[in-house]
Amino acid sequence: MATETIYSEITGSVWKIQIQPGDTLEPDGSTMILESMKMEIPVLAPDGGRLVKLLVGEGEAVKEGQELAIIESA
Repeated sequence: MATETIYSEITGSVWKIQIQPGDTLEPDGSTMILESMKMEIPVLAPDGGRLVKLLVGEGEAVKEGQELAIIESA
């Protein structure tokens, strides 16, 4: 199985994590919601698979391009 890293597209903070390690993801499924300038931006898994590891926690500040999660492709 190949792994893939999900990156932040914005600078902001992790508002809500919607999945936990071991959960199965659908293609373009939402993994978490980032908050930036009072806007909520969903972070989508590009491909389906299984969440291997979260690299951030709720309330944590993130930068554009930062690694957020690792998924194992189906």
